[in-house]
Amino acid sequence: MAVVQACPGVPMKALERFWRVLATGFSFLVFGLGSLLFTLTVVPVSWLIRDELRSERFVKYMIHLCFRFFTGLMQKLGALTVEISHAERLASPGQLVIANHPTLIDVVFLVSFMPRADCVVKSSLLKNPLLSLPVKAARYITNDDPRAVIRAASDSFARGNTLIVFPEGTRTTPGEPMQLQRGAANIAIRTGHNLRPVIIDCAPPALGKNTPWYRVPERRMHMKFRVDEELDVSPYREGKPSVMSRQLTATIKDYFIRETAHHE
Repeated sequence: MAVVQACPGVPMKALERFWRVLATGFSFLVFGLGSLLFTLTVVPVSWLIRDELRSERFVKYMIHLCFRFFTGLMQKLGALTVEISHAERLASPGQLVIANHPTLIDVVFLVSFMPRADCVVKSSLLKNPLLSLPVKAARYITNDDPRAVIRAASDSFARGNTLIVFPEGTRTTPGEPMQLQRGAANIAIRTGHNLRPVIIDCAPPALGKNTPWYRVPERRMHMKFRVDEELDVSPYREGKPSVMSRQLTATIKDYFIRETAHHE
């Protein structure tokens, strides 16, 4: 981290906070420029790879490297610190990873941990001129049709990918009860994949929903990622899928509420 020299009459704490605003802003600027460069270079190269699976894996791996660079940059600049426990549990391919969603950059970190990560993304990204081509080249799954999502998830597992799903669907709203969608439960039940929970904590809270990036906390944010043991979904595959999906979603919700409370 760069050393900020104190100016007469300006508290060091205020200077340090100002530096973190600059570091965060610069990091996001790099992310935006990197996305443009990725679209102009990596995506066209992927078009030259005739084998569809090799092309997909090339793009996914390049996204993984770019996200590792971005998260490393934020740490080097002093915008945040990071701690991950049991990262080795993410090494096996073909997992269904679920996580709570406190910050804007949760998925960036998760993809930086896994070289062959797949994601369920908002279909609106296909209309984003900066991100639509990388999303298509990586064969990320769009969320517009629930049945199509399950089919695409099953195909993605068959290709050896690890799928990341945020059951909340969007970032957690501070001060409001956690609300989960059934997508993760439906995928788990209908594809027969257990759930690999990742508990994410950001202290002090930052980059949350309805919080602009430049509103940095008084002290440097520290992000913790804890990769837990798998949750066995086999008991939920014995009944009617729609009913079991509701029950499994309730189980996931209880799990996240309990474990995020322990993580604080």
